[in-house]
Amino acid sequence: MRLSKVMFAIAAIVPLIAGLSGCASAIIGVREGADRVSLAEADQVGSCQPKGGTTISIFAKAGITGITRAEKDVEANMYQMARNYAVDVGADTVVKGESPELGKRAFQMYKCRP
Repeated sequence: MRLSKVMFAIAAIVPLIAGLSGCASAIIGVREGADRVSLAEADQVGSCQPKGGTTISIFAKAGITGITRAEKDVEANMYQMARNYAVDVGADTVVKGESPELGKRAFQMYKCRP
């Protein structure tokens, strides 16, 4: 009897967590103007005006089950958050920095276009 309750709980929770982890990208909104923010390499922004930096941190594992989100989804979410932040600081270009762990990355912001 106890085993069937545990199996029922697992059968109910796993699809829920898997579904929620796939929807995370839909949760992050696109700020107006963020679609015009470019991603560049550090050697491409030498003539640009620095606008500061930020470290983006998002969840990469779903709760106590330890289900890890796909790396490409996590990276896409962090990039979108960096683009949103770039709009706030008046930047039009972001450069990826250090990523000490999945779900955490530094970004530098630049104003490169007139």
